[in-house]
Amino acid sequence: MFYIAGMLPPRDPHERLKARGADTRPAGRFEAEARDHHHDGWDIPEEERLLRTQVTTERPRSIITRNTSPDVPFDRSINPYRGCEHGCIYCYARPSHAYLGLSPGLDFETCITAKEGAAELLARELARPSYRPAPIALGTNTDPYQPVEAKLAIMPGILRVLRDWNHPATLVTRGQTVLRDLHLWAELAARDMATVGISITTLDASLARAMEPRAPTPATRLRMIRDLSRAGVPVRVMVAPVIPVLTEPEIEAILTAAREAGATTASMIPVRLPHEVAPLFRDWLERHRPGMAAHVMNRIQAMRGGRDNDPRFGHRFRGEGVEAQLAMQRFRLARKRLGYREGQPALDCSRFGRPPRAGDQMSLF
Repeated sequence: MFYIAGMLPPRDPHERLKARGADTRPAGRFEAEARDHHHDGWDIPEEERLLRTQVTTERPRSIITRNTSPDVPFDRSINPYRGCEHGCIYCYARPSHAYLGLSPGLDFETCITAKEGAAELLARELARPSYRPAPIALGTNTDPYQPVEAKLAIMPGILRVLRDWNHPATLVTRGQTVLRDLHLWAELAARDMATVGISITTLDASLARAMEPRAPTPATRLRMIRDLSRAGVPVRVMVAPVIPVLTEPEIEAILTAAREAGATTASMIPVRLPHEVAPLFRDWLERHRPGMAAHVMNRIQAMRGGRDNDPRFGHRFRGEGVEAQLAMQRFRLARKRLGYREGQPALDCSRFGRPPRAGDQMSLF
């Protein structure tokens, strides 16, 4: 069976899913063929099996990824994991699994790759004579505090290296394991070297459970904002992604709840559906919100020039047309009314340097 873009295969009837965003395993866009399920005529019962998360490790040659996109305010990032068990159905990172020969559907949320030795690699790269410091963005593709991090604990090592080298960092997450490392984030923040962004899509727990099946509840994310801000860490609430009809009516409510919890800055991004994400999201709508499916997609296309997605620089994070303009105007008015500050706090790169080693002469100043 040859792969046709936009088509989803039927789900494996012998696979039992528990708290998963996707329902199938469509082939990635680089694959020439896709698998299908057909009854062979034999009425032999097969045992139903629960699909579990599998974690493999890799040892990359480098850990810092460079970026030249004009749409983002950073030029380097670290992602300790490939794939994300949170399973958010709208996740723009799903297509990255196609580069591994894996499905952006169920494989993205069940086949996770952890990067071994991340802290050692980071220290090695920071020590290069040619390295020049600038804030490193953590969690730009997949969440560094997804469930497996509670066991593997890659992030504490990365944060200790950043702390020891006096290197600034930013974080985007919705994983509550970030609170395990609260003391490390607080140390960096006390030196003006850290900000944390917490994404909140909806305050409706049942909707969040369906869209983001293994991510913390909205109430837990508000608690994360509260605990981080009380520890002195500047917190940005990310109202993202904003999904017309489903979550767009909550823009003001999310901003209000996050401000009360201690967030000081805010941002908003309309939903993006690149590559394989669009058919996966359409399938999710038909399964979970069939009465709204056509309305939601029509409104998304109204913000994306009549398409499911607009990948152009300068447009993909903003959208266009009346729909996008009205949502952004509401966001800006609410942000101003609630007292959020404009822009993100500047991070200090001036103290970057190699940490002292045993036997080093002490500085007088």
